[in-house]
Amino acid sequence: MSTAKAKPRLSPRSGCQGVAGQRGPGPAAERGDVVSFPPIAHYGVRVGLPYRHAGRSWNLSKSKPPVARWPLSCDRFALGVLRGETPGRPMPDPVGRIRPVTLGRQLRRPELPTVGARWCEAVLPAGSVYRFLARERARLFPPELFADLFQATGRRSVPPSILAVVMVLQRLEGLSDREAADRFAFDVRWRYAAGVADAVAGEESASFAHTVLVDLRARLRRSADPDRIFRVTTDLARAAGLVGVRRVLDSAPLEDAVATQDTVTLVRGAIRGLLRACPPPLAAKVRGLLRRDDDDSAPGKPACDWQDRAAREQLVDALVGDGYRAHFALRDQRLDGRVAEAAALLATVTGQDIEETCDGRFQIFDGTAPDRVISTVDPEARHGHKTAAHGFDGDKGHVAVDPDSEVITAAEVSPAATGDAAVAATLLGEVIADNQHGRQAARAVVYGDSAYGTGTNLAWLEQHRLTPMVKTQVPAGPGGRFAKDQFRVDLKAGMVTCPARVMVAVTPARRGGGRARFGVACSVCPLRQACTSSARGRVVTIGPQEATLAAARARQRDPAWQADYRATRPKVERKLAHLLRRRHGGRRARVRGGLVRVAQDWKLLAAATNLARFAALGLRSTTSGWRVQPA
Repeated sequence: MSTAKAKPRLSPRSGCQGVAGQRGPGPAAERGDVVSFPPIAHYGVRVGLPYRHAGRSWNLSKSKPPVARWPLSCDRFALGVLRGETPGRPMPDPVGRIRPVTLGRQLRRPELPTVGARWCEAVLPAGSVYRFLARERARLFPPELFADLFQATGRRSVPPSILAVVMVLQRLEGLSDREAADRFAFDVRWRYAAGVADAVAGEESASFAHTVLVDLRARLRRSADPDRIFRVTTDLARAAGLVGVRRVLDSAPLEDAVATQDTVTLVRGAIRGLLRACPPPLAAKVRGLLRRDDDDSAPGKPACDWQDRAAREQLVDALVGDGYRAHFALRDQRLDGRVAEAAALLATVTGQDIEETCDGRFQIFDGTAPDRVISTVDPEARHGHKTAAHGFDGDKGHVAVDPDSEVITAAEVSPAATGDAAVAATLLGEVIADNQHGRQAARAVVYGDSAYGTGTNLAWLEQHRLTPMVKTQVPAGPGGRFAKDQFRVDLKAGMVTCPARVMVAVTPARRGGGRARFGVACSVCPLRQACTSSARGRVVTIGPQEATLAAARARQRDPAWQADYRATRPKVERKLAHLLRRRHGGRRARVRGGLVRVAQDWKLLAAATNLARFAALGLRSTTSGWRVQPA
């Protein structure tokens, strides 16, 4: 009698390897046990694709997937499905922790046919980003780049080099996560760029659920280097000599992905958010002090006769009163982070648009509060103005561009109400670091429009030895009257002379600068109608950075300065057009949930745009480093 072990029984439809991609026999394999599973389509594996295991292939029906009988020996994917796991998503264990996921590595299969890859190489143009990623993918996104996101043991992930390519192409084409997962599964260009144009379906390179992209972004966001993909592109640009000493700064509106809410919706939403964040005993205490009979589980506006002004005023007064009562319930409580954040949001929205009348009622005041919160869904979104006539709601995306190579060297996101000059220090951080360490022989030059031409920003640029090619706003007179630059200001003597040759001393201010008041001299001046309409006479304000602004205005009158500015400054507008050419993920933010998420997505878009630029320039790696080799 033979003592050889009986081989496990294999079914023609068994052995499907999912996104996890792990192989390994289990105890049940030695017994040859067979177990039936629900249809494969329920577990994120695409139906209708050919699958292969142990040299045997089959096809799953598109119309009605069969119930597959898989031996437990096929791989650990089957064991994961038996436990209810979805391929590509980490499965919480019974106590709520996330199971560890180990770094997946891309398989090398030299025995596979190369029809798809050869077809892409034949038809794609030389400057295509697909060809560039296919050629340089392993150098751009090695496994070591993402090693800190995974643990040493656990289920194998989809290779992050593949996901990095998918995320780049997703941002270039303005796709959602579901659309990107579908494009990777069925578009040979995407698969060619990821190095799996001819991979066997059923491996981790065949397809994956769209939640895999969500998981990788979350891992990046929690890591110490969340913007590593963008950093790879900027480091590559410096290594290839594509970055010089000139920078052009600009910004663009990013419309928020949430709806702008009115005051009633804000206050009610903040109360509902506080009740959701509080633990049940505290939530019961807060709810017990509220006087409005409101179903806090229903979103939207409360019931009200909105055509009746008295009813609207009564609703506002009752809502704001409930907001204050909810805060009163928290006065002696130790709050955790989530509850404290919800309480702070409620305090903000109940105070920003509300005023108290003399009879003790609360009402909405006329006007808009500065730095107003516009949504409880995204509390960091703000009202913004690109120009005096163009307003928007959301955030603002900022970039610094090298005008010679048109490579984005820095990117940042700020609330919409933030001035452009306030973000200049962040955008120029790498240039300042090079200056401090003596890595730049030439003095860096910074270009920008009048939003960066404030006195404070110009003084900061001079302090850090940066040459400002920044346009400074020329003073304008109210109603077409004499502007400030028609007065002669002598800062050393502290005197101001008006067009009628009346000289007045400057009264110093505590924070620098001062004011020159002409007073009674204007009452008998023949030029009064062309100068001021004030009964107290003309007042000229001298700012703390008046000398810096005066020097900048004198520089920009030079024809050579104007020619350099006009030849260089518009290049950043073209780069912003590349970034914002698609509304989904361009002009309108693709994600919501605060500045951190929007900034991560904006920098990923900047990285994708840089990679497309590298492909157009003909950048390629050689034995001696990165070189530009135009076609």
